[in-house]
Formats: sequence, structure tokens, C-alpha cells
Amino acid sequence: MTREEKSQVIEALTTQLTDGNIIYLADISGLNALDTSNLRRACFKANIKLAVVKNTLLSKAMEKSDKDFGDLPSTLKGNTSLMFSETGNAPAKLIKEFRKKSDKPLLKGAYVEEAIYIGDDQLDSLVNIKSKEEVIGDIITLLQSPAKNVISALQSGGSKLSGILKTLSEKE
Repeated sequence: MTREEKSQVIEALTTQLTDGNIIYLADISGLNALDTSNLRRACFKANIKLAVVKNTLLSKAMEKSDKDFGDLPSTLKGNTSLMFSETGNAPAKLIKEFRKKSDKPLLKGAYVEEAIYIGDDQLDSLVNIKSKEEVIGDIITLLQSPAKNVISALQSGGSKLSGILKTLSEKE
């Protein structure tokens, strides 16, 4: 690879890192061709971009990026694959599901909305992250709950109230 080609790859990686808010680093070495193909297919279906990168080029791209990746560059040893997603927990769910059949991919680290996760032991935490849509749904449910309680109390109380008024009017 020539110096010019390397700088083009670094520029492309820097753009991807700058544009993406959810970036996972994984090790997929040791997967056979069939498993690698299945992983790529699963990533495509889950709207996750998967790319194998050279650690030195990715490290330089991280330095050039305007984001603070914390200790994430320290995980750039051995084989590294990048996973880009729009949903914070989608790559973690995919990795966890894929590992039911294989011991790979291993999670090296993740950058999710400015939070840094390092190590494969963080996979369960990442799986439990709620997407923006899930959080909005939870908030709407919480906001609707008191209103529903008031409405149901008024509806059930209305029949009791009319029954009491009817009984009182009959006494007179």
C-alpha cells in the first residue's frame, strides 16, 4: 500500500469515525469463511456496517477525529473489525447472538454516544442499552400512565357518583 493510498484510507476512516456515534471494535479472527460470510450477512440485515481495518491506520484516524476515544486506541492489537450502527445496542445483540454458535467475535471496545466501553465483559451492558426510540417510548408510557389513571378514576367514579345522587334524590 502506497503512502497516498494509506492517507486516503485514513481520511475515509476519519470521516466514518466523525459521522458515526456508535462504533464497535471487534476481533473476528479465527472465523472460517462460512462463519465470516454469515456474520457479514447478519450485519447487513441488522443495518450494521462491518469493515476490517489495519490497527495503525485506525489509530491515526482516531487521532485525526474530533472525538475523544479515551482508552479505545489501546485495544488496537491483533485483528480489528469496525462495526458502525445507528442503534446503540444492535452490534452488541448481533455479537451475543452470533456467539451462541461460535466463540467469536470478541468485543474489544465500543464508543456509544460519547461513552467508552472496553473489554468483552462489557457486552451485556451494551446489550441492555436502550435505543433512542425505546427511551422515547418509555417516557411516553410514563407520561400517559397518570392521565390514564385519572380518566379511569373519573369514569368509574362517575357511575358511583350518579348512583349516590340517584339514591339521595329517591329519599327525598
